[in-house]
Amino acid sequence: MATARTTIESILLDRSWVSPTDLEKARQRRKPGQELAEVLVEMGTLEPQRLARAIAQEYLLPFQAHIDPNALDSELVAKVPINYAKRNRLLPLGTDGAMVRVAIADPWNYEPLDDLHVLFGRSIQPVVAPVEVINEAINRAYDQASTAAHDLMIDLDEERLEAVASELASEPRDLLESDDAAPIIKLVNGLLSQAVKDRASDIHVEVFERELVIRFRVDGMMYDVLSPPKRFHAAIASRIKVMSGLNIAEKRLPQDGRIRLKVAGRDVDIRVSTIPTAFGERIVMRLLDRAQALVDINLDRLGFSGENLARLDRLIRQSHGIILATGPTGSGKSTTLYAFLSRINSPEKNIITIEDPIEYQLHGVGQMQVNPKIDLSFASGLRSILRQDPDVIMVGEIRDSETAEIAIQAALTGHLVFSTLHTNDSFGALTRLVDMGIEPFLVSSSVLAVIAQRLVRMVCHDCRQPYDPTDLELARIGLKRAQVNSQIYRPAGCKLCRNTGYRGRMAIQELMIMDDEVRGLVMQKADASMIRRACTSHGMTLLRQDGADRIMAGLTTIEELLRVTQEDIS
Repeated sequence: MATARTTIESILLDRSWVSPTDLEKARQRRKPGQELAEVLVEMGTLEPQRLARAIAQEYLLPFQAHIDPNALDSELVAKVPINYAKRNRLLPLGTDGAMVRVAIADPWNYEPLDDLHVLFGRSIQPVVAPVEVINEAINRAYDQASTAAHDLMIDLDEERLEAVASELASEPRDLLESDDAAPIIKLVNGLLSQAVKDRASDIHVEVFERELVIRFRVDGMMYDVLSPPKRFHAAIASRIKVMSGLNIAEKRLPQDGRIRLKVAGRDVDIRVSTIPTAFGERIVMRLLDRAQALVDINLDRLGFSGENLARLDRLIRQSHGIILATGPTGSGKSTTLYAFLSRINSPEKNIITIEDPIEYQLHGVGQMQVNPKIDLSFASGLRSILRQDPDVIMVGEIRDSETAEIAIQAALTGHLVFSTLHTNDSFGALTRLVDMGIEPFLVSSSVLAVIAQRLVRMVCHDCRQPYDPTDLELARIGLKRAQVNSQIYRPAGCKLCRNTGYRGRMAIQELMIMDDEVRGLVMQKADASMIRRACTSHGMTLLRQDGADRIMAGLTTIEELLRVTQEDIS
């Protein structure tokens, strides 16, 4: 076992990485049992990577900046309980001859290394790694090692499950708290864990006359995951309702609840909805990975083309006006608006939203949720927001003329307003507002821009296949053979993409900016096709053209673009 030649405090002072003042502050803040270096990292005085590298040098140990979970020895990992690994901040990496290499953040804590020596029956070679690198590797390694939901179902004892399910029908609460319910708890936990691993946005528990089906929605598409015997439905439904705080005795009325849990170190919010059907309760769980959400609402990652991104960056910094996002349900409109808010959020701005429901929690933003039970609608909430001295307002959706009128008046009186509207393209948004009864001069003077978008699945980079499309296929997406100057791909299917050929989604957009010509057409109550011709004559990129650019960049496929823009290219 290597030993340090000096104390950590001396190392940090000798290298001038911390000052004596910072060291003294850390000593004062240190809690019982807490390492001084950990306090310095929490204070922001010391970088974890720098600390780990210095520790490795002083203890004469190898240093590892990154850990690849796919390269770990799964048998070694399985022998170490996850709680033990997290508590001692270590992870077995693999074997090196007769030795086991173990990543550790605290090499002076030799007792866990002695434990591993006994557990593996081999000598231990410690490797120093930063704390956050080890924690992330632990989460991903044990996540990969966990059993898939389908395997869990196979492992369950059917007789035991049948007994639990039949008894739950009469006394669900008591039985769920008993040991007999353990298989059902294991199954539901396995489903939630598998859904997070598969990047599922929704879990559907669907009951029919003779069968029970559990499906995931991944990248906007539904996939069958399990089909347990129907007699287990009552047990599964009761378990989910207990977790989400719903009334397990009420099976005749729709209910809504929420679950917050941690899966492989990731905070996940789950919205639960139940509705009664002829054959039992149908349950849908909407999953939101809070850590991934922070990445998703970054404007630079949403897929806007460079030119559109620069234009939007200017528009969202205007002092007043309204910017609309349009598209069908599930096309990423709300995420785009959240990205706008995140981009301009600062202590100098008072930003308030009214939403149904609140999907992302934004720090520093006041967020209000619509509640029909107490007559808190978009319109009434928006009126209240205007009395809160806002600079920026986000209205989750303009559903009626009253909300539209208040939003436009707010935009005209010195507020910047973001909202969504259900239309197929950006041009139809202007005519929709006029159809709602808004005066054309109000629409033309308040709207700054309209974004239309769709979400397309990205072709899997590990299994995509190059091919030469026919002239007819190219024509359907508005391309000619002479315009194709790069390789075009089609999906194949592999383990990483669940044999779908696609992995992940990205947005394609069209951005219509209100200019004098468009304003004139709105004043004349021109239809959407006339506005479309005016915009395209000035070089505006349409959804189909933006999608074609992504195809030639090797990001998606022709068939995927055709799927999401059928109404535009039929």
